[in-house]
Amino acid sequence: MNEIEDRKTGDGPVVSEGGRSPFTLSTGHAASVALGAPTVEPLGPGQRWSAGRKRAVVLRLLAGDSVELLSRELGLPVFKLEQWRQKAEAALDSALKEREANAAEDGQLAAALRRVGELSMENELLRSRIERPGPLGRRRSR
Repeated sequence: MNEIEDRKTGDGPVVSEGGRSPFTLSTGHAASVALGAPTVEPLGPGQRWSAGRKRAVVLRLLAGDSVELLSRELGLPVFKLEQWRQKAEAALDSALKEREANAAEDGQLAAALRRVGELSMENELLRSRIERPGPLGRRRSR
């Protein structure tokens, strides 16, 4: 199997074009893989970063991978990775701040909305009765 096939299958180590294997400074990637963080490969030409791929990168960052190593591995600037991590942390914070739904309050709200609907229908019926000629109809003044 040649070098290009190695990259496609992901079985062997990533080898640079010069034939030297990459040098690992820390065990960050190994630790994130052990924790179950998904692996992400660099994009090919013409590909875009989908939300799923960004999520995988952010999960690796949160799992403890080094930003610098991940930047080199994926060919992305460090500021972009930091920006993705900050957005993810902000979204996580806002999701955790939401109040939990209370079953009693939901029942009361549903009953109130039902009553509003009934009153609206009653008003429309009364308005249509007023428009019809008869004892309840509007009379013109002389």
